[in-house]
Amino acid sequence: MRKVKNLIVGCGLSGIVLAERLASRRGEEVLIIDRRNHIGGNIYDYKDKETGITVHQYGPHVFHTNDKKVWDYLSQFTEWHRFMYRVKAVIDGIEVNIPFNLDSLHKVFPKDMAEKLENKLIEKFGFNKKIPILELRQSKDKDLEFLAEYVYKKVFLGYTVKQWGVKPEDLDVSVSGRVPVYISRDNRYFQDTYQAIPQNGYTKMVENILKNPLIKVELDTDFKDIKNQIEYERLFFSGAIDEYFNYELGRLPYRSLDIEFRKHNCEYLQSGPQINFPENYDYTRSVEYKYYLDEKSNKTIVSYEYPCPYEEGKNERYYPIPDDDNQKLYNQYLNKAKELKNVYFIGRLGDYKYYNMDQTVASALELFEGVKK
Repeated sequence: MRKVKNLIVGCGLSGIVLAERLASRRGEEVLIIDRRNHIGGNIYDYKDKETGITVHQYGPHVFHTNDKKVWDYLSQFTEWHRFMYRVKAVIDGIEVNIPFNLDSLHKVFPKDMAEKLENKLIEKFGFNKKIPILELRQSKDKDLEFLAEYVYKKVFLGYTVKQWGVKPEDLDVSVSGRVPVYISRDNRYFQDTYQAIPQNGYTKMVENILKNPLIKVELDTDFKDIKNQIEYERLFFSGAIDEYFNYELGRLPYRSLDIEFRKHNCEYLQSGPQINFPENYDYTRSVEYKYYLDEKSNKTIVSYEYPCPYEEGKNERYYPIPDDDNQKLYNQYLNKAKELKNVYFIGRLGDYKYYNMDQTVASALELFEGVKK
């Protein structure tokens, strides 16, 4: 029987941060296993040999945070390429900024109409504010109510139907409350203090995090295949919590993505790194990767994302599906997890939450501080 101090299942952000802390701060040995054939989980990237373009295999990842502790932690392991993300959506055949802002307003409406709406927005809410669609709908001003409906239908509805695979009437109306109109000329997708991409790619950053000789990584290794052959003092499990319990209470559903990569014989194909398609085509967005690190090539690589249901063995779990029934099922698994000793469920699959990268790192750092020696 093989014995290890710390066993971490999953070599994504949660697992590698915990491994680094346990090894460097406590001098403990760590074994990380992953069923995939690469490190980094969903932030894994690679350089295309023909073009030299860094491609994100599981879709675009732009790091952004207001958490200086997280920024400083990761900065130990990478130089940064400062990058302010700008996203556009095709609405009525016109590329407009996302989130929908004052520039977007003037692109889709006649001048007089746009000026009227802009003045009303600033008068009621002020400048540089993000106003949820739900709040606009409740403003009792017919013009602002019209704008709320326009943005809801043109920006949010079609994209969400494709993303989540539900009929419009099955969407919870309150979900639209998360979609803002940004009363600003700020065309950035995020407004966080720190926004960047690792200068040499995410995979290189992960390699640097794992450099401690106390950390051992074994790929192409599935937990269920070795769990009866290994003893551990602590287990950190970043796989799906329902899978750990062999789905005995039922399966937690996920959405997945079918990502198609195409190489194009031109220097640039798009006007920016990401274009969303709420109304047109079966894919939700197209992403042109050379923009991220400002890489030069006479060809370009663009990915197209087709949302689909998660199917075990066929694709990857990407997005937990938030609704009351799924949360109740997760809570039942969580209660079972609390009965286990020295077993910790981590990451978006262990917590059944979609985390941004900075949230993942912050959660792992916090968990490390709470783990008993």
